Amino acid sequence: MKRLSLILSTLLLCSASLASPDSLRAEFIDRMVSEHGFDAAALGDLLDKAQVRQSILDAIARPAEKRLNWGEYRKIFLTPERVRGGLAYWKKNERTLSRAQEKYGVPPEIIVAIIGVETRYGRHAGTYPVLDALTTLGFHYPPRAAFFRRELEQFLLLARTEGMDPSQPLGSYAGAMGRPQFIPSSYRSYAIDFDADGKRNIWDDDADVIGSVANYFARHGWQAGQTVARRVHGASAVSPELIQDDAKPDRPVSAFAAKGIPVDPTLPPDAPAALLALQTDQGTQYWLALTNFYVITRYNHSPLYAMAVYQLADAIKRLHKPETDD
Repeated sequence: MKRLSLILSTLLLCSASLASPDSLRAEFIDRMVSEHGFDAAALGDLLDKAQVRQSILDAIARPAEKRLNWGEYRKIFLTPERVRGGLAYWKKNERTLSRAQEKYGVPPEIIVAIIGVETRYGRHAGTYPVLDALTTLGFHYPPRAAFFRRELEQFLLLARTEGMDPSQPLGSYAGAMGRPQFIPSSYRSYAIDFDADGKRNIWDDDADVIGSVANYFARHGWQAGQTVARRVHGASAVSPELIQDDAKPDRPVSAFAAKGIPVDPTLPPDAPAALLALQTDQGTQYWLALTNFYVITRYNHSPLYAMAVYQLADAIKRLHKPETDD
């Protein structure tokens, strides 16, 4: 019986992945009408306006996190220009960043680095209509179509709630929006009106951008004042079973020390950690990633991304001089 159930489940998954874009679209419209009260004709007209873009399908098929090693990936984000830009952004928004840290416990350099990695502090927030991106991927990209249809659903709901014309917002090829590049479900769950002007504007309002990023991290378990990661020096013959590609910290630091990993003595022995192996052209770097590192991966699941954010944040912090009162 279990075998038959497994076969039927597999067949259902296969048939769903082979469904035509037209049938997926019809099913989507029906659900939006029945579950959320949308008008079928109006929603059909809106989806008719969306363009299916081959450039979006090409981009999602070649993410940098899968093409590059850590050394190559690092060079993209750890540049003098991006560090200087982060310092300028911090100075411009000093008091707002301090207020966000006081409320949410997330340090300014982490918030700034996220915005720097995502959009170069708002300069490159995306040129694709979000409607085009989510429609293209939701109906024409079988590997993750179900995910992007859910994001399309969330986008239409937030547009209705926020009073937006859904054909207007621009974002990335994957439908991420604004300076912090929130996908629609993240916008609905974590975007906040940090300056109390009645809007959650993550495109043009730095206060809302900063508050929303801080809220996102706090809601995902950021631990104020705790270590993010530590480089492991002198490790040799590391057993593959100790490496955790997903960076999930599921062993105490003491467990790695017991296996002969040279652990920074300042790390609490009972702190949860994961051992990462990051490849460069010069060899493998080993890092102990703690809970706050894993929280960064909740923004983007790639450990390369999280390490870029962490190191950019550190580089910016080293140059920052706190604002002082006269």
